[in-house]
Amino acid sequence: MLSQDLKCHNLPDSPGVYFFKRGRDILYIGKATSLKDRVKSYFVGDLGETRGPKITQMLALANKIEWQETDSVLEALLLETELIKKHQPPYNTREKDDKSYWYVIITDEDFPRILPIRGRELESKNYRSSTSIDHTKLGIKDQFGPFPYGAEMKEALKIIRKIFPYRDKCLPNSGKPCFNKQIGLCPGVCTGEISKTDYRKIVRNIKLFFEGKKKEVIKNLERGMKVLAKKKEFEKAGKIRDQIFALNHIRDVSLLKAKGARGETLGSLKDSPRAQIRIEAYDIAHLSGKNTTGAMTVWQDGEMQRSEYKKFKLRGRTQTKRRNNAEVGINDPENLREILERRFNHPEWPMPDIIVVDGNQIQLNVVQNLSKDYPWDLGACVVIGVAKDDKHKASRLIGLPRQLESSAIIRDYRQAIIEANAEAHRFALSYHRKLRGRLV
Repeated sequence: MLSQDLKCHNLPDSPGVYFFKRGRDILYIGKATSLKDRVKSYFVGDLGETRGPKITQMLALANKIEWQETDSVLEALLLETELIKKHQPPYNTREKDDKSYWYVIITDEDFPRILPIRGRELESKNYRSSTSIDHTKLGIKDQFGPFPYGAEMKEALKIIRKIFPYRDKCLPNSGKPCFNKQIGLCPGVCTGEISKTDYRKIVRNIKLFFEGKKKEVIKNLERGMKVLAKKKEFEKAGKIRDQIFALNHIRDVSLLKAKGARGETLGSLKDSPRAQIRIEAYDIAHLSGKNTTGAMTVWQDGEMQRSEYKKFKLRGRTQTKRRNNAEVGINDPENLREILERRFNHPEWPMPDIIVVDGNQIQLNVVQNLSKDYPWDLGACVVIGVAKDDKHKASRLIGLPRQLESSAIIRDYRQAIIEANAEAHRFALSYHRKLRGRLV
C-alpha cells in the first residue's frame, strides 16, 4: 500500500480504531486520537527507521484500510484491546512477553472488585491481591487486556470509575465509609448502602463498556431510569441520568496526558458532575513575618498527588501595624499574591480547575485581582476560600460571589477541598520549621 492509496479514503479527524487488511484478512489493528492523522503518519518519513521492518512488511501486504469511529479516546483504547483479543492479527504480535503487560480483572465475589494486575500475576496460580483487605487468593470472573501501557490503562479506569463507582479495597458492610466512598468513587459497599443486586448491575455495565458496548450500557441505564421514575424514586433516577450524560460526554484529557500529549485544562466543570478535576491549595507559614514560606498542594484523581507539591521561600512582604505598642510585619495577602505570581509563571505546569486559599474574602480578592495582571483565565477556575475557627479547623467554605458553580463545587468536592487545604498548611509549616531550624 502506498501513500497515494490514501486519497481514496476520507478518514475522519476523530478518535477510533483502524484496520490494515489484505482482502478480508485483518493484518493489523491500531487506535487513534485522530484517525486521519494517525493513518497518514504511516506514510511519512522513513518507515523502516520509525516503525521497523515488521510494519514496513505489513504495509507492503495491505491493500485495504477500514476504520471504526468512537466517541472518545477511552473507547478507542478499550475497543482496540477487545478487537485484538478477538481477531489476533499477525502484525499485532507483542514485541515482549505479555506477562509484563497490564490487565483489568473483575473478581468472583459477592461484591466484585475491579483491579489492575500484571500479566505475570494473572498467570500465577497463587496470585494474591496487594489491594485485598484479607490478602486471600482471588477468584477471577472476567479479565480484559492486555494493555501494553500501564499509564493508559490506569487513566482509563479513573475515567470509568467516575461514571460507575466500584469497590477495590474496602470491606463489605464494615459500617465504616472508605475514603473512596467519601469522594464518590465507591457506591457504599463498605457502609451497606447498596445491595448485591444493584452492585452487580454496576459491574455488568462496566464489563459491557470494556467490551466496547456503550450503546447497550446506555439502553440498560435508560430502562432502569424509567423504572425508577415510575416508582417516583427521582433521586436515584437522577443519578442514572447523570451517568448517561457522562457516558455521552466522556472527557479524555487525562488519557491524552497519559499518551504523552498535553491535554487542555478541564476549565469548565459544568459538562459532567463527575468530571476529573485538579485542585490546587495554597497556604503560608511564618513566625511574626520571619522565615516566611508558602506551599502548593495538589489533589487529583481521588487522592493527594505528593509528587506535584511545590514549596516557596517568600520574601516576607510586610505592612506596619501597631499591636500592644509594638510594630509587627505581617502581610499575608501580599505573600499569597507572591506565591500565585510565581506559580503562574510556570505555564508548563498543569492548570488547576479549583484554586483553594486559606482565608476569607480578602484572600479571594487577591486571586481575583491577580487575574487582571496575568494571562491566565480565572473564569476557567473556581476559587474557594477556607475560613478557620479558633482552633484552625475549617469552619466555612466560601466561593467568589460571581461564580455560580462555586456552591455546587463546594457541595460535591467539600472533603477534597478541606483535605487539600489541610495538606497545604502542613506542608508550608513543615518547610517553615526546616528554615527556622537552620538558623538555630
